Amino acid sequence: MYAAATESLIKQAREIKEEELQRFCGRIFKQLHTKDVSGDTVDSLQRLNLIVSATKYARELPSDLVMKLQTVLRSSSCPEQLQVLSSSIIRESSPPSVHSLCSDPSHDSRTFSYVASVVLTQVSHMLLESRLSDGQISRHTLPILSKMITAYPEILTDDQVNLVSRKLVDWLRYASMQQGASMSSGGFFSGPRTRQVGHLKRKFIMTLLSDLTPLTEVDGVVVGNFFTVLCVGQSYTEDQWMNMYTFSMIKSWLLTYDTDGTTNTESDDRSEVDSSVMSMVSATSSSSRLLPPKERLREKAFEYCQRLIEQSDRKALKKTDTELQKACIIESVSIMDIICGEDPSYVYRAFPCIKALYGRLNGDLTYARALLPIAQFYLNHSETAAVDSEAVFCQLFSHCPAEQFNEPMLAFEFVQFCLLNASVLQDRVANYRQSFPNLLKFLAWNSSGLIEEFVELLPSLIAPDTAIELLHTILDLPCLAAALDLQQRSACYHASDRTTWDQQGAKVAACLDAFRQPLYRGLFLYILRPEAGTGDTIDRLKMLHEILADMSESPRVVRCAQVVPVLLQVYFNTVTQVRVTNERSGHLIAHTSMKKLLPSISFCTSKSDGLSHVWVIGEYLSVSYDPRCTVELITSFFESLEAVLFEITQVRQSASPPSFSPRLVTVLMTTLAKLATRSQDLIPRVSLCLSKMRTFARSAPVMACYSEEDTEEIITRAHELINLLKLPNVAQFVLAPSAGGDSPRWHRDTNASLPQGMRAVSGLLHRHSSFLPT
Repeated sequence: MYAAATESLIKQAREIKEEELQRFCGRIFKQLHTKDVSGDTVDSLQRLNLIVSATKYARELPSDLVMKLQTVLRSSSCPEQLQVLSSSIIRESSPPSVHSLCSDPSHDSRTFSYVASVVLTQVSHMLLESRLSDGQISRHTLPILSKMITAYPEILTDDQVNLVSRKLVDWLRYASMQQGASMSSGGFFSGPRTRQVGHLKRKFIMTLLSDLTPLTEVDGVVVGNFFTVLCVGQSYTEDQWMNMYTFSMIKSWLLTYDTDGTTNTESDDRSEVDSSVMSMVSATSSSSRLLPPKERLREKAFEYCQRLIEQSDRKALKKTDTELQKACIIESVSIMDIICGEDPSYVYRAFPCIKALYGRLNGDLTYARALLPIAQFYLNHSETAAVDSEAVFCQLFSHCPAEQFNEPMLAFEFVQFCLLNASVLQDRVANYRQSFPNLLKFLAWNSSGLIEEFVELLPSLIAPDTAIELLHTILDLPCLAAALDLQQRSACYHASDRTTWDQQGAKVAACLDAFRQPLYRGLFLYILRPEAGTGDTIDRLKMLHEILADMSESPRVVRCAQVVPVLLQVYFNTVTQVRVTNERSGHLIAHTSMKKLLPSISFCTSKSDGLSHVWVIGEYLSVSYDPRCTVELITSFFESLEAVLFEITQVRQSASPPSFSPRLVTVLMTTLAKLATRSQDLIPRVSLCLSKMRTFARSAPVMACYSEEDTEEIITRAHELINLLKLPNVAQFVLAPSAGGDSPRWHRDTNASLPQGMRAVSGLLHRHSSFLPT
């Protein structure tokens, strides 16, 4: 029970006359226009808030006052007390224009929260008030509601979700079949009195004509089924507009509120088999009207999507309608995918439609983007329906990237599809990892826009049997960009049209000539290959680089050269052992960015303990690679690494067990030995350091931490290096071979000089050999 004084105030607020309310609102309007907000203004707003809140029905306030309150509400400079009162008054009054309230969203969090509370209240009122007809509901309400529920799905209760679902069904399935009245403004009669009469006459005539003018399909045939967004008319009725807006938000609605299934108790209690069977029966009978709101919306949305797919097969008279058909296919298949994920019984109804659609689109490159949601549908539901999906993914990964790599939107959506489904594609799609030569075409052509996506995607493309080929392909990415550029130019210009060719520039014209030469066809076919498996690399890379040398300064090639080190970092963080880097270090396209790639390749292989950093120093700190590698520089690096090895091999009784890997010790020893062969004055120092390794490896803390194999490896490596350094000339041959050692023949051909030399030295350095000097 309210206190007597409170009840008296509420009674006065309810009994206030309309004329008095309007005068009071006029006074408040004047108060809000003053520069300084006084206590009287706050008091007046509090009284107005009580008046509009005291009755069950909404009090209609003057439009100028409502607009002023909205201005106060959106202004972050206004006192918070005024914003709170304005928000409360607007929520309790007749629904304002929601669109005007949201037309200029504020970036201030406090202001946005007050505006959002008003919008949600008014949207809920307009949608959920059963007395309101479709004509009284703003077209902008649904998009605003869609945005709100995406950010705050909990704003609607289960009852409200069911009410909205019922309205969405009505708008989606039962829109009128006649064109709307086209109302034009102005004309010959523009006077205030004649305009009203003319307006009524035109409205009456257009209403009669609209009742006689049916809608048409995109091919001009009169519509024979229910209304959809692909129905064509000169103008549309309000319920037809609501139909279009409903379709635009149905996907987000299903994702937000239908993932947990229906709230109906009977449906929840059914067994899985019974649910599947009953859903199939009810879907094809009039009993669908008896389904709970969520399930009925699911059913009508499914029927709507099927009709759109059927309409998309019609030959559109206008190009804009053709583009609309493509967009509707993408959206419809995505919605059907969601519905089948929520209720598997729909899978059996959907697959005949999806299979027929795929058969119609798979040969038409203009519908390449529509193949992605179809592939997603197969990926999600082919096992449920026992449908073979191999042909779908073979088509997707072989043809789309190869022929549509220059379509930016397709490239982005294709890579997003791969990212979203990377784990499933690895397990279930055999040719996914084999298709990396094709997928990298997207990156080669659109490198600046897709680098972040490929950094995330690359690990899923690495497989043991294709890892080496993938590395070569990454290194050849600038060549791929140049080859794709030439392929595009060659397709546009005929060889006989020398004038057009010469306009491309002398360098590009020369590359185009080479691209069309049969002699070089094999090189370009390999670089442009659609899938892996034709070989790790080719033995004529130098020739290919010479052909493409004039393209090395192309912006697209330059960007790809800048991307390569980034991809190598990701690659070597995924792959533990790759021996091909040394082989390829001398075979990179001649561009400034690629010339810098040699140290990048090495440093990108960094693992724990900095193993590759140390290896790089021993491998490349040599005058044969850079004339600046003087004796002083080599000595400086040697002393730094010598201090590191000394520090980590110091064993103290109180020291904790070593946390570094035993491999770091062996790499450090080998690197110091390599540097000593290039400055032989350092050999005594490294020999002394190596002689202490046995003591280190046999110490108690090390034996407790390392395995027997690890300690034996350290001792053996130290013994071999000590013996090798006793023969400086042999040590230089083994530990510091010439730069020609990057040839594959040095590592693969057992008859080559390096393997033979290694075997000979191994025999000489055997611990029982009598050939060693004392």
